[in-house]
Amino acid sequence: MTEPSGGSPDKPRRPVVVPAAALVALTAVGITALLGGLNERPDPPPKTLKPGQTLDQGQFDTQVVESKFVVERAENQFAEDKRYLDVVFKVTNKTDQTVSVGSPPHDKSSGFYFGSTLLKMTPQIKTKYSPDLFVLSKGITSRQLHPGVQSTVVARYELDAATQPPKQVSYDMGAMEHQENPLTGLSDWFLASEPEPLTNKLEKKVVAKITLSVEPQGA
Repeated sequence: MTEPSGGSPDKPRRPVVVPAAALVALTAVGITALLGGLNERPDPPPKTLKPGQTLDQGQFDTQVVESKFVVERAENQFAEDKRYLDVVFKVTNKTDQTVSVGSPPHDKSSGFYFGSTLLKMTPQIKTKYSPDLFVLSKGITSRQLHPGVQSTVVARYELDAATQPPKQVSYDMGAMEHQENPLTGLSDWFLASEPEPLTNKLEKKVVAKITLSVEPQGA
C-alpha cells in the first residue's frame, strides 16, 4: 500500500523561521503602501517667514516688513478719529505687465491679484468696510503694481472704537501659478491650490506663514 504524498502523519513539521529584520521590512512596506505608495511623500510644511525675509509667490516677490497701529486724528470737532491696523509689505511684480494690487479676502469675496494671496489673517479683524489694499509711494496712494518695481503695499484694516489692536497678527500666505487653458491656449496667473487629503477637494495652497508684532502708534 502506498503512503500518502504528505508523508507520515506522526512526523512533526519544522517551524519556518522568518528573521526579525524581514518582518520589520515587510511591515514598513505595508505601512508605506497604506499611506500612498513608495514614490509619494507628503509635501513639506509651509515656510515660516520673519520680518525682512522675502517670499517667492510666483507672480510676485514679497518682502514682509511690519505691522503697526495707526490713528488718524479728526480734522474737526464734528468728525471722529480713525484707527487702523496696517500690515506693510514690499511687493515686486515679476511680470512684464502692470497689474492691480487687488483686494484681500473678506466676507463677500475671496480677493484678487496680490491681495488674494493673503489667505487668512489671525486674529480675524472685524471691520465696518472691506480691508483696503493700496500702494504707497512718497505719501501718494495708488492701486497699481508696475513691472519690476518694488512697491510698498499696505493692507489696512479699520478698527471700530471698541476694538483694541492685537499684540500680533499672522497670515497664511498663498502663491500664484501660471496656467494655460487647454481649450483656448491662453494662459494667466491663478491662485495656487491643492487637493485636500481626505476629500480630494481643491483648497487654496498655503506656502508660508508669517507672524508680526503690532507696533503701537508713534513707535
